[in-house]
Amino acid sequence: MSLDLQRTASEPITSVDMLLAGFRSAEKPRAQHRLGLEHEKFVYPVRSARSVPYEGPSGIGALLAKLAPGGYEPFRETPSSPTIALQKGMLTISLEPGGQFELSGSPFTTAREAHAENLAHLSEVKAAAASLELQLVALGYRPFGKTEDVSWMPKSRYVAMRQVLPERGALAHHMMLMTSTGQVSLDWEDEADCVRKTVLIARLTPLLVALYANSPLRDGKPSGYMSFRSRVWDEVDPTRCGYLRSFFDGSFSYKAYADWALDAPILFLRRRGEYLRPKMTFRQFIRDGFEGAPADLSDWTDHLSTLFPEARLKKVVEVRGADCCSAAMTGALGALWRGLLYDRTALDEASRLLPPLTYEQQLAFHDTARREGLAGRWNGQELYRLAGEMVAIARRGLERLDPQDAPLLEPLTEVAASGRSPAQAVLEAWEKNPSPEALLSRFTL
Repeated sequence: MSLDLQRTASEPITSVDMLLAGFRSAEKPRAQHRLGLEHEKFVYPVRSARSVPYEGPSGIGALLAKLAPGGYEPFRETPSSPTIALQKGMLTISLEPGGQFELSGSPFTTAREAHAENLAHLSEVKAAAASLELQLVALGYRPFGKTEDVSWMPKSRYVAMRQVLPERGALAHHMMLMTSTGQVSLDWEDEADCVRKTVLIARLTPLLVALYANSPLRDGKPSGYMSFRSRVWDEVDPTRCGYLRSFFDGSFSYKAYADWALDAPILFLRRRGEYLRPKMTFRQFIRDGFEGAPADLSDWTDHLSTLFPEARLKKVVEVRGADCCSAAMTGALGALWRGLLYDRTALDEASRLLPPLTYEQQLAFHDTARREGLAGRWNGQELYRLAGEMVAIARRGLERLDPQDAPLLEPLTEVAASGRSPAQAVLEAWEKNPSPEALLSRFTL
């Protein structure tokens, strides 16, 4: 099956209300709320710190080919182009620009179902990788090498992004090639529920960054950040990344998100089997059209997928603040947000955990979290204590909602109690044995 280049024209956009209707169409009754995990990871040779290209007998393409017979349908951009993804049911294995291997998991009612799917996926991929003398590594940023050392995956969308994003930020290629993350996607009931959940995710993101900080090295040296992955996003594109001011001034709504998205530059348009790069915002596109044709809802869907705020709205709300960590920590990610957002009492408690901050105060809070991790202090409070209370609120939420999910939070409880972000272990391992191969081996999945 082909992917990405094939586009079906849809209804022309004639008003902002059409965009808001897309968010309203995602509303679901609470009984139908689900969650999904995304888990990216780096692929390295077993005895090398070099990145793995797509081509070759032990390349990323070969790894996809090893997995394909396991019931997957390969995806290609054209019938003759390379496989760039695999799908089985609602599970998708896809590639980030630098060959980061990503599971986009199925939507599940419980965090433990999502975790079990990820564990099965990891077992399958590790076995296939081992046969090619490859290994999967759980870190948030490539600890060695530079962007020019990393091979690009053969995906046309990435060609467009590779050319356009560096015009917007100096670290755009670092984001694409050098970072790896864990994410969770969640549902909402109505606009008020969406607003409350999205704003809370944004407000708590610094604590999430500190809990999951796992990227302290850059080109073989301490970067000065526990999460350098988080730092990279400052220099990608300020119009499409970070936080919306409306998260913190009480004005967030479907329309506030749409207005923010409308003023972001378009990264690409799919036309005639190509990715075109018009230099305009989406608002200008609606007003003026492009090549004589109007903007349509398929274009809007593409545009939403090229925005990268800490809490992103599409048909779900995505939590984007975590570095790639172990499988157990990734399973805990789903449990954390299910407990915080899907139990009403926990949602109330979590909303009171931190004082209201201005946009500028939030940026400073976020910077402390990514620099110092759980060892940091904000407004006189220790981050590890605040993170521990956040996890405890989630646990109480799960005990009311679904006690069988609560044990998944144990890794987070232990990390918060230790006061040490995962990055601290990376720094200590590197100081003890400054061998790139040994470090990568130490943090395999």
